[in-house]
Amino acid sequence: MKSSVAGFDGVHLVGESAMHLPAPRSARHAALLILAGSSPPRRPVLPGTPITAPAGASNCRFQVYWALGTLAVVLAWDAMGLDRALAHWFGSSAGFALRDDWFFVHVLHEDARRLGWLLVLALCLGVWWPFGPLRRIGLGERQQLAIGILLSLSVVMLVKSGSRTSCPWDLAEFGGAARYVSHWSLGIRDGGGGGGRCFPAGHASAGFSFLAGYFAFRLRAPRIAYAWLACALAAGFGLGLAQQARGAHFMSHTLWTGWLCWTTAWVCSLAGDRLRRRAGG
Repeated sequence: MKSSVAGFDGVHLVGESAMHLPAPRSARHAALLILAGSSPPRRPVLPGTPITAPAGASNCRFQVYWALGTLAVVLAWDAMGLDRALAHWFGSSAGFALRDDWFFVHVLHEDARRLGWLLVLALCLGVWWPFGPLRRIGLGERQQLAIGILLSLSVVMLVKSGSRTSCPWDLAEFGGAARYVSHWSLGIRDGGGGGGRCFPAGHASAGFSFLAGYFAFRLRAPRIAYAWLACALAAGFGLGLAQQARGAHFMSHTLWTGWLCWTTAWVCSLAGDRLRRRAGG
């Protein structure tokens, strides 16, 4: 038995034919489709289609709270002075046993750095010639991904260039000549011969900079976004811990690198979303 529903906007739905109607033109039209036994059809999201998150304002607030919350955690780590205590797990007055370890030096440092730059190059080329998961997002998101990674690396290098902090293996308590000076003591030299520039952790940025991928994929491909996020965090912390075991960095150096990369990627995402909305009218 066929049933019909007449709408206020002149729409007349009859039984099975409602399944083949175009997308609803209004909320009332959608309600009529549901009453006729059909759910409103969904149009596929194409890579070039601008997307507006249904809860954009609340999502933005969450990102602000998350950035401030993680900043509080990093500041708390600094305030508690846990860097040196953790460093003594791996080193002593005789130095760091893993400083010249073949696996830590060649695989987790040199090879990991080369691999990171190869991935950056591949993703930059993927802006114009997308491959794999890059086909799931549009040109704007691919540009955002590449720019977010490069900006994250640049921010870390910029902060690093102005730092006078020596690495743990340069400190007197680990067999070096420098005295410990907090990275918050701006402009104060610690007497080390290495010239400082140890804060934040540059090597960890080879993993954390890829956090930009989470923001590029999160609307169109959430599963890929979360998998990307997990890999970037694992790579960043893994590389950071490897350098800490060698005496090249304190834990705070790694934490600050992670926070800087996340915040840079988020700001880049906000700018990209705004530009795409303007381009879409």
